[in-house]
Amino acid sequence: MNLMWLVRMARWVRHPPSMRQLYIVLTVVAVVVVIVTLDWAGLWPDWAQMERPRGTLSVPHLK
Repeated sequence: MNLMWLVRMARWVRHPPSMRQLYIVLTVVAVVVVIVTLDWAGLWPDWAQMERPRGTLSVPHLK
């Protein structure tokens, strides 16, 4: 574990984030999980797929 992560955890214990910030983070995580699950299941529409620009590295899709 990185020393910076320990410092960050200690800061969170001393000064925890507000409930609003927690709700925002949990909402964003839930939306990302839903999108990834839909894409993995093949239910994400083709029009919403992002095309890779030219010259970028291609990463094999894990389907």
